[in-house]
Order: sequence, then structure tokens, then C-alpha cells
Amino acid sequence: MRRRTGWLVGGVAAAVIVAGGITAGVATTDSSDSSSSTPPSTSSADAGFAQDMATHHQQAVEMSYIVRDRTKDKEIRRLAYDIAQTQANQRGMLLGWLDLWELPKVPEDAPMAWMGMGDMPPGRDGALMPGMATNTDLEKLGKLNGRAAEVRYLQLMTKHHQGGVHMAKGCVERCEVGAELRLARGMVESQESEIKLMADLLKARGAKA
Repeated sequence: MRRRTGWLVGGVAAAVIVAGGITAGVATTDSSDSSSSTPPSTSSADAGFAQDMATHHQQAVEMSYIVRDRTKDKEIRRLAYDIAQTQANQRGMLLGWLDLWELPKVPEDAPMAWMGMGDMPPGRDGALMPGMATNTDLEKLGKLNGRAAEVRYLQLMTKHHQGGVHMAKGCVERCEVGAELRLARGMVESQESEIKLMADLLKARGAKA
């Protein structure tokens, strides 16, 4: 399948700046992608993934900053900081692409419609997509301290990452923009690695995901 990414070359710098530090390598297009100048449509998987994953990532950033204020454990604080920084940067990249494509930041259809899941029941208590925590989950996390906060964060973030991996794999199967495909593949690899790390951290605290 021919990738529709040639038109991205002129706007790569803007996307990298919006990303707040994402490396240029993620946004660089393949030379074989340069034969088309048509951006993705509103109904494309490329647009849907960018819109939905930007929302999904925002919650991960929020949860990570919550737990950093609720524990003094260096390992958990380091993990939370890494997740917050990585996903904030990736979110900036996704939103930057939507700007370049002149598409809305939120989907016109239901969340996950680009994956054929637009008929899912309405989001429960703020949980709009797979793996997302509810508003009640976030409120409870903000009231915990120490090990209790660490365990709950690791449990919530494990589910969040599992949902994120599901979405990223969906993009790998459906998206056509080369740079976005590379970003999605990177998300799968990094989040699966963090899921394993969080399982070890939970085990060390006598808990399970």
C-alpha cells in the first residue's frame, strides 16, 4: 500500500516543535512516501487514531502527575515522570499532525469508530476508550498516599497501557501515514515494556494488576 506522507515534509518542523521534544526521526517521512500530496480525511484511521490517542494520552499524563504528588518512592516517581513526559510529547505530535491536516482535535464520530468500535456503549464515568480510568478512579487516586497510591496507580496505568497498545496496534493495521505508523509501532513496544515493569513493581508490593 502506498503511504500518503509526502505532503508532510514541509510541515515536519512544525510538528516537532508542537511535540515539545519528540525527535525528528519519528516525524521524518520515507522517500518512497513522497508521491502524494493528499492529507488524511476526517474519517480515516490516521485522523481517528491521532484524535483518540491524544485524549487517551492526556489521562495518562494526569494520572502520572497525581501519583508523583502522593508518594516519595523514587522508582514510582521516575516511572510516572517518564510516562508523563513521553505521552505529553507524543500527544503534541499527534495534535501537531491534526493541525497540519487541518482536521478537528476531536472526532466527529464516536470514539474508536476508526477501529470499527464506534458502537461501543457510551463511556462510563469519563472512561471513553479501552483502558481509560473513570472519573471516580482518578478522584480516589488523588486521595491515596504512599504504597496505596503506588499500587492503585500501577493497576490503573497497566490497564491504560493495555488499552493504548490495543489502539496503537489498530493504527499499525489501518493507518497509512508512514510517520504515524512508526510512532504507533514505537508506542506498542514501549508500553508493552512498561507493562512488564509495572507487573514487577506490583509484585514487589504484594499486589497484582
